Amino acid sequence: MNLKWTGLEQKMVQAGIQTLLITDPKHVYYLTGFLSNPHERFLGAILQIGEQPMLIVPALDEEAARAASDIQHIVTHQDTDNPYSLLQQSLKAAVGVIGLEKEHLSVARFEQLRESLGFTRNLDIGPWLQEQRVRKSPQEISKMRHAVQLIEQVLEQSLKKVQEGVSENELVAEVEYQIRKLGADGPSFDSMVLSGEKTALPHGVPGTRTLRRGDLVMFDIGVYAGGYASDITRTFALGELSEEQVRIYSTVLEANKAAIRAIKPGVTFASIDKAARDVIEEAGYGEYFIHRLGHGLGIDVHEFPSVHGKNETLLTEGNVFTVEPGIYVPGVGGVRIEDDCLVTADGVDVLTSYPKELIYL
Repeated sequence: MNLKWTGLEQKMVQAGIQTLLITDPKHVYYLTGFLSNPHERFLGAILQIGEQPMLIVPALDEEAARAASDIQHIVTHQDTDNPYSLLQQSLKAAVGVIGLEKEHLSVARFEQLRESLGFTRNLDIGPWLQEQRVRKSPQEISKMRHAVQLIEQVLEQSLKKVQEGVSENELVAEVEYQIRKLGADGPSFDSMVLSGEKTALPHGVPGTRTLRRGDLVMFDIGVYAGGYASDITRTFALGELSEEQVRIYSTVLEANKAAIRAIKPGVTFASIDKAARDVIEEAGYGEYFIHRLGHGLGIDVHEFPSVHGKNETLLTEGNVFTVEPGIYVPGVGGVRIEDDCLVTADGVDVLTSYPKELIYL
């Protein structure tokens, strides 16, 4: 049993939980090494006190599960089976108090589990997994570095298609073509390319708008590779920009750098947000920085912690999160510059390396 399971078992003992059921496919991967999308079929990793972990997977995934997972006890179910009854029959001890991922389970699935397993008391173990995931291991960091390298190659290749008259949708198509061509598992979120006035929309939707001279052009893209995500934003100039657009860019760049300089173990996430926000407010654009500074990154592209001005949690070695200040001025345009940052023993390692100085395309 690996250290992740051992840590969970210790928490189970402390909390009085006899059975642990993990149903989020990403957490199954995190704990077992088996990554899948079961769609509507049931997937679960189970641990009971004093027993070895068990996997229950759709029969069509059995071969992949045995190849990828370090779990010896694997139970499979056909589409005509009742997986909840099979799970109950496969348990070696009484269920007792059960630990579940309440944020992941639907009400329907929870009721089916309760009917089959007969538990009367359950506890949410989502925070336990969140606590484990917040500090990345060297193996996880290596996978994230690879995901970052891939997305930066994707960006480099996609920029070759940027020219006046090309649409945002065409550039999104190029990004997603390069993601597959360069070997990533897929995008880690819907790829976003915005241009002109649409860059003032932090979560704008790419469309048929075509690029014009004088546009800001924003790429917010990421990939999954080996089960881990990357996430990068860079904003470019297509031809000459206005004086205000250049000023906005320079301000966001300085905010990005100030936040990164503030990163080290023992400071709060709130202080990182403040370091960036102070730069933007001093430049007179405070009202146009309308989102948090960043978010955790790992097996989910958005995960704990949330990097905002009220998060007093202390940074610890192994945290990975984004730093992505932005200014969004309606009618003028927006700029966001996003990096993926790893907290080290004495500071920060910025995983993203794509140039941040304003690039004219």
